[in-house]
Amino acid sequence: MISIAKPIIEDEEKQAVLQVLESGVLAQGPRVEEFEKSFARMCGVEHAVATSSGTTALHTALLAHKIGQGDEVITSPFTFIASANSILYVGGKPVFVDIDPNTFNIDPAKIEAAITQKTKAIMPVHLFGLSCDMEAIQAIADKYNLIVIEDACQSHGASFRGKRVGSFGTGIFSLYPTKNITSAEGGMITTNDSKLADECRIIRQHGMRRRYYHDDLGFNFRMTDVHAAIGNEQLKKLGRFNSARQKNAKFFNENLQFVQTPRTPEGYEHVYHQYTIKVPSDKRDALVEHLKERGVGSGVYYPVPVHKQSYYVNELGYRVSLREAEQAAEQVLSLPVHPGLSGADLEVIVNQVNSFLASD
Repeated sequence: MISIAKPIIEDEEKQAVLQVLESGVLAQGPRVEEFEKSFARMCGVEHAVATSSGTTALHTALLAHKIGQGDEVITSPFTFIASANSILYVGGKPVFVDIDPNTFNIDPAKIEAAITQKTKAIMPVHLFGLSCDMEAIQAIADKYNLIVIEDACQSHGASFRGKRVGSFGTGIFSLYPTKNITSAEGGMITTNDSKLADECRIIRQHGMRRRYYHDDLGFNFRMTDVHAAIGNEQLKKLGRFNSARQKNAKFFNENLQFVQTPRTPEGYEHVYHQYTIKVPSDKRDALVEHLKERGVGSGVYYPVPVHKQSYYVNELGYRVSLREAEQAAEQVLSLPVHPGLSGADLEVIVNQVNSFLASD
């Protein structure tokens, strides 16, 4: 089976974990600090704060920015639900703005109409490895004095006009096994704001500024040194992994037929966390089954936009219609693009997609 995702764990990661286990320093130790410094350098920022997951990184950043009860945060409906749920965790309200159908990212032209007196932040989601239009989003944020929290959980190393995602506002990254790099599980917050970074560190460790003195309400959102050891070695390989993803995507772009392939606007660097095509909605599910029967994994990310999820409709009362996000949910299909693919795998994927759609 050609899997939709495959974490590449090599000898360096295994040896690093063994060294941590032998050291006896397993949690919030020197490997975490090393990982934070290296990650900050990768993003081109002053500070990085490691957490236990991408979701806890989102939660921590929102708390550190003092977003709370009744505050509105503008974000995309076409994302993993953690983006929006993290806003609910702090008592805020997600306000969904429709996407650009060509990039799957939030459409900046539609953001201003969603701003109210309660709006406190914009949370753009750099989906599938492609940056949002951060120039347009930052201009809106500056105009209305809004916080920018970048959900870059799927976009390690992506850039917009030469500047890495996670460096425009407060950046959030996931290190889940399917991401471009992994720490097995973990998250990272990036920022140039020293006070914000300090606040995030306090929140992730039970509100402690010094041991057993709790000045604030905090959580146990810490990363272990075992996870950081994996992350350190993975980060060294990010360039290689992303280059492989880009090479695989280029092959697909040049050889797939009958589908809309991913579009990368000029000035953007796409790192292809997912290689997501558009297929006619009446053929999408049949193509998924066709590929599965022939040993090719695929994924639908995401079959239901957040504003249409049952909890948001039935419990929170969302009744908004966002046409582009809803249409994308019926048409998108992600194909394997990870660095573990061989040339033969790429040929099989292309041949199976093309043959199915040509004969249908």
